[in-house]
Amino acid sequence: MFTLFTAWGYEVSALELSAVITSFAAVLLGARGARITWPWYVVSASLYAIFFYQVNLIASALLQFVFIAAAIWGWLGWKPSGVAPRYMNNKERLIWVSALIASWLISAPALESIGAAATLPDSFILVSSTLAQIAMVLQRNETWIAWIVIDIFGTYHYANQGYWFTALLYGVFTVIAFFGLYRWRKLSSSSNRI
Repeated sequence: MFTLFTAWGYEVSALELSAVITSFAAVLLGARGARITWPWYVVSASLYAIFFYQVNLIASALLQFVFIAAAIWGWLGWKPSGVAPRYMNNKERLIWVSALIASWLISAPALESIGAAATLPDSFILVSSTLAQIAMVLQRNETWIAWIVIDIFGTYHYANQGYWFTALLYGVFTVIAFFGLYRWRKLSSSSNRI
């Protein structure tokens, strides 16, 4: 990979920097509930798919294709005016948590069998981000609670792998997820509040 600059001993490639910038824009626009978030997701996910593949984080690379599909679905599903969020009911929440646990228990050994790096944490990010992204496309407020957990974990995971710039991005994503939770709750009608 072409190193664009070095920060505190960490070599930042042009690819990683481009992926970070476009991802930041996508997540910030998503937190605001703007429909224009979805084209940004396509660009950022395409860049990160290449980056994660190059560093052998296969689950993280595969996740980018989920983001691209979700971006197309979100573009078609959201109104031009943006998000109209609502809360899940308790049955929906139970289904989502069950799907997360079952999918994670299946995906980690599958990734390990193909020789992927950091299979347990990487599979958690794959599965939880997939479900959180679907919840975002479906305009459910719980997406932001999930993103807070995922982003805190992602900050740790990517720092542990030595991808400091991406870890920093996930730290910023954590702050944006809190903003998204606040913003989407505000956009929700008072009848849908917990």
